[in-house]
Amino acid sequence: MSTGASTITSTRDSAASGPASTTWPDLPAAQQPQWPDAAALAEVQAELASYPPLVFAGEADQLRAQLAKAARGEAFLLQGGDCAETFAGATADGIRRRLKTMLQMSAVLTYGASLPVIKVGRMAGQFSKPRSSNDETRDGVTLPAYRGDAVNDYAFTPQARRPDPQRLLRAYHTSSATLNLIRAFTTGGYADLRKVHEWNRGFAATAANARYEALARDIDKAMKFMIAAGADFDALKSVQFWSSHEALLLDYERPLTRTLDEEPPLAGQEQPRDVRQGGPYDVSGHMVWIGERTRQLDGAHVDFASRIRNPIGIKLGPKTSVDDALALVDKVDPYREPGRLTFITRMGASTIREALPALVEGVTRAGVQVTWVCDPMHGNTITSTSGYKTRRFDDVVDEVRGFFEVHRALGTVPGGLHVELTGDDVTECLGGAMEIDDAGLGTRYESLCDPRLNHQQSLELAFLVAEMLSAR
Repeated sequence: MSTGASTITSTRDSAASGPASTTWPDLPAAQQPQWPDAAALAEVQAELASYPPLVFAGEADQLRAQLAKAARGEAFLLQGGDCAETFAGATADGIRRRLKTMLQMSAVLTYGASLPVIKVGRMAGQFSKPRSSNDETRDGVTLPAYRGDAVNDYAFTPQARRPDPQRLLRAYHTSSATLNLIRAFTTGGYADLRKVHEWNRGFAATAANARYEALARDIDKAMKFMIAAGADFDALKSVQFWSSHEALLLDYERPLTRTLDEEPPLAGQEQPRDVRQGGPYDVSGHMVWIGERTRQLDGAHVDFASRIRNPIGIKLGPKTSVDDALALVDKVDPYREPGRLTFITRMGASTIREALPALVEGVTRAGVQVTWVCDPMHGNTITSTSGYKTRRFDDVVDEVRGFFEVHRALGTVPGGLHVELTGDDVTECLGGAMEIDDAGLGTRYESLCDPRLNHQQSLELAFLVAEMLSAR
């Protein structure tokens, strides 16, 4: 299987809000595009390095503190969004629907499990995807594989599939616009829990939405009682919503990595206590993760993750050994900082109950505390009879059940859920209350990469996970 590996040469990044400090070594980097024009890439990287941060160091620190609570069982991480964002999909309506879906899922989990929910979107940066091959062949014609809108276009033509570094600039600007809209929604009153009913507007009348509406009435009733009793709910006018993406394209991430020693702390935060808290930070997102295909211990991606101060996620598949996991801990989290490292397991429904226990037990026995998160999507991908890449909703649910069963048996903490989803009524995953079958997949299959849960399936999953959390 081709990985698209390349060697990333040493560069020194300039920093808009602090001095340059990071020199990258020459290490093999898997899943990188083959840019045809090195000079054009260098110009784009220099331009990216001059741009303002998309997020701030203090925000990443706040998220790290919240993830530490999830690791202890005092909160639950809900990380969700598109498999791969597209430039065309970054519309106000599309962003709003994804955000509404996440807010609804969060309300279900919080109310059903009496647990704070950390809301992290696969949004504002998820414009690239790893591929099984560098090339794609159709009808005897071979072209470069589509690696996400940050690299090339999905259209199957030589010009569209040519990697274009200018797309990295568009990825930055689209991420900036997405973050601006999310911040407006989450701080301007749209996410106020007293508007829990409004989040259901615009979605089709389905069983899951009806169940959500009943829950919203219960929340509304409880809040009216608390207001009558004198509670002050002004704090509910805004919510914290964090951005995340896979740190796959190092030619994008590295220019956006800054040493931020001069950045003042956010209100209420203490000054950094040691040099580790001074930077550098990847200011392209609050949290970034390293994928299963790029987590080579001696590779460029893990080295990159080890050098930045953001919360880091690492995907672990069913063949991951305890030694593998502990080596990653030593490399990425040598100081054992609470909330620093999240292990996102993607085992598959058929293997999670056999593969996960030894991994969790071995890491726990070593005295390491990470946030354990379940990705029930990537280990359950199949090809339908009609040729669509899809997942069975029942397999997704079963992997989550297995995840909770393992942690319950070991006395450890199931810290979160990582899901590919959309706020649209797509037909990409089989099953669910809508009973999408093979013949129905083509009705509205829109993903350019992996199949996503639609709005109804996402809500269904949230209700089921809330039951699992309440039974812990």
